[in-house]
Amino acid sequence: MGLFSQATFFTTVNHMKDLPLHGGKEVAFVGRSNAGKSSAINTLANHTRLAFTSKTPGRTQHLNYFSLGDSKFLVDLPGYGYAKVPPDVQQHWEALLSQYLQTREALCGLVVIMDSRHPLRPLDEQMLEWFAETGKPVHILLTKSDKLNRQQSTQTLREVKAYVAEHFPFCSVQLFSSLKKQGMEEAEAVIAAWLAQEE
Repeated sequence: MGLFSQATFFTTVNHMKDLPLHGGKEVAFVGRSNAGKSSAINTLANHTRLAFTSKTPGRTQHLNYFSLGDSKFLVDLPGYGYAKVPPDVQQHWEALLSQYLQTREALCGLVVIMDSRHPLRPLDEQMLEWFAETGKPVHILLTKSDKLNRQQSTQTLREVKAYVAEHFPFCSVQLFSSLKKQGMEEAEAVIAAWLAQEE
């Protein structure tokens, strides 16, 4: 079984000072609340309850670490763009997110989750701009692709690829469906390559 099948919960972090000193590498997952981030993580791990999925967007309020073994980690970041969170909590998340993304040495790549029906919203672009300064790679998962027909999904993929090629050339893009388990091998190959790279 693949890289993610051995994923186990490791720790939860709410402040930069509490980030684990594991000496290894991390790949972070981030996306708008309700874009299907937790479902994508669970699908990749072949585990129904690894990351907490909820009908209430905005449930991931901390940095949740999952160990993949061998000092490699997957980090589930708070969802962004959900209005029903108190402003002070929202500010704390945003400060934590931007600081983590811009300064975390162990972070070797970022997976950005976007709903394939509504990709590249302003906050998605802000996230890509925040991360661009690091020079590290990004892989975009266009989730819920099962909600589009083949023509729509092909068109969406083509448009997003063209846009990021022009504005965010460090990004790769693919379609993904947690429901149909589509795109798992492609996503895993990209992430495994990041984690395997020598310094």
